[in-house]
Amino acid sequence: MLRPTLLEGGGKSLAKTPREPIKKSLRQPWRAARAPSISHPLCPFGVLFDDPVRKPRFQTVNSAQALLQVSGLKKSFLVPDGGRRTIIDIADFSLATGEHVAIRGESGSGKTTFLNLISGILAPDEGSILVGGSDMAALSEQRRDRLRASSIGYIFQTFNLLQGYSCLENVMLGMTFGAHADRGRALALLERVGLSQRLDHFPRQLSSGQQQRVAVARALAKRPKLVLADEPTGNLDHVNAREALGLIREACLENGAALLLVSHDPEVLGGFQNVRDFADLNQGLTGGAP
Repeated sequence: MLRPTLLEGGGKSLAKTPREPIKKSLRQPWRAARAPSISHPLCPFGVLFDDPVRKPRFQTVNSAQALLQVSGLKKSFLVPDGGRRTIIDIADFSLATGEHVAIRGESGSGKTTFLNLISGILAPDEGSILVGGSDMAALSEQRRDRLRASSIGYIFQTFNLLQGYSCLENVMLGMTFGAHADRGRALALLERVGLSQRLDHFPRQLSSGQQQRVAVARALAKRPKLVLADEPTGNLDHVNAREALGLIREACLENGAALLLVSHDPEVLGGFQNVRDFADLNQGLTGGAP
């Protein structure tokens, strides 16, 4: 069974973890129903410990409905003088099944906050966020984790790979936090992103471009309905950025996933037919947003 200390990112505790028990835990169902649900910033896939038998009861949706429907969304944060600053104020936004949309916005405009609200990492102050018919905003933190684990893939600008695990294990862990780990699919995805010869490499042994490829494979491992990409090329050079963007879009198309990407890079945005300006969507204050 995985221990919370393994996800703290400290190289010392991870380095001492025997290799075989890690792989064994990926093959066996977890039986930690009595353990609390744990979220971790380095573990965006969903819950860490949960009862594999009890499933969240999500609403069945009509296929004609939008995959993502945001209404009356507001989020504010405390400021040093004790007041609150509204960062997100979005009246309406929707994304259809399989649709690819890019959002243009400057750094600090609240784009990452918007994605974190959609994914359930943050809870809104007001509004609804329907993902496949389930209102993310109305769920408890544990149920938000479950919905994210089952329906959403998240590609972070900083990759957020688990440093004590190999490429293959990172992708398989992404599946384990949802339903079950499928080694065959993990291998196929890593081959698809050109890393079949790097299965046992650790993130620190990979280039930035290769780490982003692992992150893409991990995000698609659970066959999510929705993929969120937060400045996915921000830490890559020009060549790797272009390749990564093409890979993300092609992989989403192959898996039938909707894609919502945020960026301020004109070249990245130029690859999308449907581009929205975040300043038009968001009536919250701009500048200095998380």
